[in-house]
Amino acid sequence: MKVSNIILSTALSLAIWTGGPIDLSAQMAENHQMSHTDGAFERKPVMPGQDAFGAVQEIVGILEQDRSTDWARVDIGGLRAHLVDMNRLIMDVSVIERPVEGGLDVWVSGSGATRQAIRNMVPAHAPMIDSLNGWKVKAELTAQGARLTVTSQDAREIDHIRGLGFFGLMVTGSHHQSHHLSLARGENVHAN
Repeated sequence: MKVSNIILSTALSLAIWTGGPIDLSAQMAENHQMSHTDGAFERKPVMPGQDAFGAVQEIVGILEQDRSTDWARVDIGGLRAHLVDMNRLIMDVSVIERPVEGGLDVWVSGSGATRQAIRNMVPAHAPMIDSLNGWKVKAELTAQGARLTVTSQDAREIDHIRGLGFFGLMVTGSHHQSHHLSLARGENVHAN
């Protein structure tokens, strides 16, 4: 007998016994998370198996639940391209970090698609962290990619900036998730 049939039979028995209807939503939701194998229940995996796939899956789920989604503007391909840039920025770039008075000067380089990812991401991220923690952030394009300079007047923040280094600075801030949703909705969040 299938698990859903067992739950349904149990719910019907309880309904007859208690004299009223039973809400099956919790049991059915649990059933979707469980599978029946050799008489034992085991939980089904919930992780998508790949981070970009999971990010796209999460955004699609949000868009599908939002009745105001304008499907004519949705651009999942644009979101995917951004996620590819994010991956290249973390995995494929060369970085030279130099302490400067008040903070850190970073030269980021790469070739081909990686260089373009640098040019797409670094100047777009700089305004997102400018003024955060009292930081002063400047980004400029270079022949090989970009230069990012982050400084502060606060000695503790100077150590913070240097401790984060380029990769930590690039992931700082909680704007990434809303940025991904805006990209998927086809909104022009920044010009590259």
